[in-house]
Amino acid sequence: MPKMSFENHIMTQFDEELEEIRTQLMEMGGKVEQQLKDSIQAVIKADSNLAEEVIREERLVDEMEVDIDEACILIIARRQPAASDLRFVMMVTKAINDLERIGDEARKIANHAVILSEQDGLSQGYKEVRHLGDSVSGMLANALDAFARFDVEAAMKTLEEDAQVDLDYKSALRELVTYMMEDPRSISRAINVLWVVRSLERIGDHAKNLCEQIVYVVKGKDIRHQ
Repeated sequence: MPKMSFENHIMTQFDEELEEIRTQLMEMGGKVEQQLKDSIQAVIKADSNLAEEVIREERLVDEMEVDIDEACILIIARRQPAASDLRFVMMVTKAINDLERIGDEARKIANHAVILSEQDGLSQGYKEVRHLGDSVSGMLANALDAFARFDVEAAMKTLEEDAQVDLDYKSALRELVTYMMEDPRSISRAINVLWVVRSLERIGDHAKNLCEQIVYVVKGKDIRHQ
């Protein structure tokens, strides 16, 4: 663990409790990261079975959020943490909310993957899904890695990637509108793909939030609206 964290407490059990919620958060992050990757592949490969698996896994992510949140409440009630410890616990409560919402968006993508797998037609928009999906998956992976190392520099670098994700999202929307204008038969499919890229853009926003929280816990500086 980095030196800013849990090494100077009189009570070793407090150290262990902080380390435990950190570990649980990383496990939740890993689960959500896999959900995202699987949901994107389910769309691209028209794999309804994989999509259904993502949908089922979302319940587990919800349970993990509740368990970690309860652990954080107990730490605050029992230990009354201060300074960086309090910032850390508060950051965890915010981070699990963002991770849970990423899981929700992955489930939405999976739901649309099921619908798309049942529709006829060419795979218009899938290159946009693949491109945006790669960018957003990379953002999430980098944000989780930055958290694991409490790396502010890496968090800031990842945070800046959200601007490009927003541009790619707008480009994808234009492409999808073009598909619908050129071939009205593609409207139904294109609309489902549109909702997929919308979910991807939102996931990018949540990954950005994670990076902002890393800066807060390490530096004690709130950069959300800067």
